[in-house]
Amino acid sequence: MESTRRTHISIKRKEYMKKSLKALFPILFLFIIWQSVIEFFDLPHYILPEPKDVFFELINQHSLILEHTKTTLLEIILGIIIGCIFGLSSAFALLYSKRIERYLLPILVISQAIPVFAIAPLLVLWFGYGIASKIVMTVIIIYFPITTACYDGLKNTPKQWLDLAKTYKLSPLQTLFKVQFPASLPSLASGLKIAVCIAPIGAVIGEWVGSSKGLGYLMLHANARMQIDLMFASLFILVILTLSIYFLTDYLTKKFIPWASHLH
Repeated sequence: MESTRRTHISIKRKEYMKKSLKALFPILFLFIIWQSVIEFFDLPHYILPEPKDVFFELINQHSLILEHTKTTLLEIILGIIIGCIFGLSSAFALLYSKRIERYLLPILVISQAIPVFAIAPLLVLWFGYGIASKIVMTVIIIYFPITTACYDGLKNTPKQWLDLAKTYKLSPLQTLFKVQFPASLPSLASGLKIAVCIAPIGAVIGEWVGSSKGLGYLMLHANARMQIDLMFASLFILVILTLSIYFLTDYLTKKFIPWASHLH
């Protein structure tokens, strides 16, 4: 029994190593293209630094970059959590009230029609230069995909599931949380994956407009001082941050929504 367990663990480790190596190939390919573009066009350092220079800057300035990364990560996570709460609440309200749907749907469209840069200075003015304005901006950006994804999932609950709920004489609230909401989770998961990819945009734009911390502020500050290596290093960390949140979300949705494959 113990040997079987060890064999199973060993197989899992090998599979994990293979997946990790496969994930590294696109990154390695990107760095090769990056270096090739610099050499082929003979680009100066202030236009596009070499990958090794960015790597050295990451090592030399790791404490500074880490400090600003913590701020941006906190803004993103809090924005995603609050955005999900507002998005789910709005989807439930849209489902059960035609009057709310009549007024809320235009607001959803307006939230996407207005450029983020146009309202960013107002949010900083209203909520200050601290973390609050960045969280609000992140919430505004992810509000639409979360709400629409959940709402579509709730509306498209299989009819036989709803008929079964009526057979068991479930109340509207029980039907919502025991039938419709579970049925909407695959659709919600798709919206959530989109949301976590665009959430960093809200945080970074907010930091550009008015902030003294965060990767967005660090990139803006480095650009003004012509510290191109530091700017690209900050951008690289932001990309890694976004990819990490996305793949974590993808893993969790596959783990906790096993019935998704049966609905699509």
